[in-house]
Amino acid sequence: MFSIPLRDTAELRPLEPWRAEEFAAHMDRARDHIRPWVGSAFVTEDLAGAEATLRRYAEKQAADGARLYGIWLDGVLVGGVMFASFNAPGGSCELGCWLEPSAEGRGLITDGCRILADWAFRARGLHRVEWLCRADNARSAAVAERLGMRSEGVIRESWPFEGKRYDKEVWSVLAHEWNAVSPAR
Repeated sequence: MFSIPLRDTAELRPLEPWRAEEFAAHMDRARDHIRPWVGSAFVTEDLAGAEATLRRYAEKQAADGARLYGIWLDGVLVGGVMFASFNAPGGSCELGCWLEPSAEGRGLITDGCRILADWAFRARGLHRVEWLCRADNARSAAVAERLGMRSEGVIRESWPFEGKRYDKEVWSVLAHEWNAVSPAR
């Protein structure tokens, strides 16, 4: 088990299956707020769904794939950051995030994603870190910008939500760009 301090009383920790009850309680607080912005398979409705989601990511991590990290603020799970995909042989990954409204505006997502991107580039030697978000999600796009990513364009009407299709924006940062702006920790 590890914990990485973020800001003030916030920390980043692995989000594993044994934390399903805590994750389910967190989803009860965050569900309606995050539903439009994250994949539908991630937004769980109950404890069984929380267990299944955390188990699915644990299995992916065991195969050197996607993985989840929770953000705890004052000892309470309030959100997290993730490798939505992780392809070491291909040299790329996708970052993602989610957060309860009560924890917004503190820089926690940017700090957590910076830690993940730095690990992907420096420890794992990846070449590319991506960020995908609905094109109308200004808060998400702002995180990508703070991470030094460039917008690569829009995939039109590729994000279905409640019977409507939204555009998806693609952002990325490459290893040589990251190394130029983010000194080694």
